[in-house]
Amino acid sequence: MISDNKICGSKLLVALPDDIFAVVTRSLTPKDVFNLSICCRSLYALASSDKVWLIQCELLGVIPNKDLIEWRKGVHSYRSLCRFLVNVQPLIGIWVHQNPELGNVVYVMPGFISVVGCRIIPQELGPLGIEQGPILWSPVFEIIGDVDGSSVFLLHGRERETNYFYPGSLKGVDRSCNVLLLEVEPRKLTDGGKLVHSKSFVGIPNPMDREFSRKICPSEPGVSKSQRINGQKPPVPFSRLAFSDRRKLIETVTSQIRVDMSQPADGLSFPCSEGEDSSRFCERRSRLMQMYKCDPRESNLGEVRKFLDDSQHQYRIQSSKKKSFVGYFRDSFKQIIGKSSSINGSREHSRSSSSSENSKYVQFQEFLRSGDTIGLTLHASTARLSSYRAWPNMHDSKFALYKLPEQEPIIGQEYAGLWGGTFGWPPGRSSADKPGKALFFLLLSYAESSLGQQVLIGTKILEGTHYVLHPNGSAMFIANINEPSAEPFPWDCDGESNCLDLKEAFSGEGISNGYGFRYPGSKPGSLFVFEDGMLVFMWKESRAVLTLQRVNLQDMLKKGERVPPLPPIANFSYLTKSYSNVYAGFSNASNHTSSPRGLFKEDGVQETSGVIAIRKSLSGIRIGRI
Repeated sequence: MISDNKICGSKLLVALPDDIFAVVTRSLTPKDVFNLSICCRSLYALASSDKVWLIQCELLGVIPNKDLIEWRKGVHSYRSLCRFLVNVQPLIGIWVHQNPELGNVVYVMPGFISVVGCRIIPQELGPLGIEQGPILWSPVFEIIGDVDGSSVFLLHGRERETNYFYPGSLKGVDRSCNVLLLEVEPRKLTDGGKLVHSKSFVGIPNPMDREFSRKICPSEPGVSKSQRINGQKPPVPFSRLAFSDRRKLIETVTSQIRVDMSQPADGLSFPCSEGEDSSRFCERRSRLMQMYKCDPRESNLGEVRKFLDDSQHQYRIQSSKKKSFVGYFRDSFKQIIGKSSSINGSREHSRSSSSSENSKYVQFQEFLRSGDTIGLTLHASTARLSSYRAWPNMHDSKFALYKLPEQEPIIGQEYAGLWGGTFGWPPGRSSADKPGKALFFLLLSYAESSLGQQVLIGTKILEGTHYVLHPNGSAMFIANINEPSAEPFPWDCDGESNCLDLKEAFSGEGISNGYGFRYPGSKPGSLFVFEDGMLVFMWKESRAVLTLQRVNLQDMLKKGERVPPLPPIANFSYLTKSYSNVYAGFSNASNHTSSPRGLFKEDGVQETSGVIAIRKSLSGIRIGRI
């Protein structure tokens, strides 16, 4: 504030016409606009206008400008819409997991005031080719925006021929998130029975996002404001539980919170064509939100804890009775040579083992003691991940999806991005004599070789065969951009008698059967680039060709065909290694209503006696969805 006889800086901004002020805010981020709105009452009213926040929505670029008008009909304001878009923007893109080897590819794309995770089913190429042929996909999860811009998480799953959704919460989304974790989270309740995290921030008028408030008033990560005031300990992280405990807990929670997906709500999550009427998507979203809000599943956590503890205690008793022959022989041998452990020694060893185990994992009771209710949650976090040839190294014991960094095509790196293709010639289509070509998706990225040269890596992220030929994440080819190839291309035209116009060719090497399945070898070849945008990698010795064309996965999904999802846990992340097509039951089914044969047994979803005991014990108990 300057002297009284001079104009205040804020008054200069308030004096600007709305259109001019909106243009000024184009150089600001949503966080900047939010900070501006809490400076004074006059700026709050000005910075809260729809014109300002419409521009912020446009700058985020999550959806086209024309779709923003349709989405605005379902929220209070463009500010609310921007709050939702800021939260889900980092989730848009390609997410993968190592297992099964044929591919576990989930593409997150905009729906209708939502984002949708779609699993691409490994499949053969249709008769219409890559561009026109429909691809099969199944829903994995949805994140739907409420009228105030807050987000709800819905996991999709299928059990006993019935489609369900499993409601939960969306944990804080890191701006640079590269790991999506499916977890169970304990939460504290206030005296009024509401969750601590739902309380509003004192002194901040209508905060747009908790992230902005944390940046303005930084605090200890993972600890809520009420926890800091009351001196409460933060909740025990879900990752501190042993893998078997995490699996059993997710299975228990999902079995209690599942909601039957009724016919109006069990429809497509996004428009499939331009100009499509959005009324039915509005109706579906309203139906889902109504089902989400009108079926609160509060839990008596004390009883839940007791049942889980009793089940775990029974499991330990049963395990202690199962003494292996090797253990029996070892103890007998120790007694013979006089080295059997004394009672005190056994106690010390037991105490030492217990201490070592507790330092690594926490028990059910400690995890549940940190909250008053538990529920399903999706956590988008940032982790330090190593990678090999553009493929991240993943954990096999986490219910997680890993984001693939997708390079944008720029000058000097024109071929970066997602490509689809098949083996054989002519390209892109199956023929009468060679039907059923496997559809491959490759993510092309640029890197620097050990010799300092720029190379183009074609990483396989999906393979449409019945039995895997190459490991998931394999580098199908590596082309040296700095080394032209003199190898001639053997064809003059494609399958439709169109003449081929070769643009350039690079030397490289392509994948081959080498030292075992996990460590394939390579053989020399060439990457050919044509004027129409087609890429062809040809192995020099075998003359086999892999033809590629750039694809828009979002458009392909809109033209595609939806099939039923997997059981909930396997649907999110299929952790069991498999070399065959676990989705094969979908691709040839006429009505797409049956689950893949042997799926429940193969992926480890088949219930153990401990989980069955927990399910029986929890009958009638309601678990919070938080």
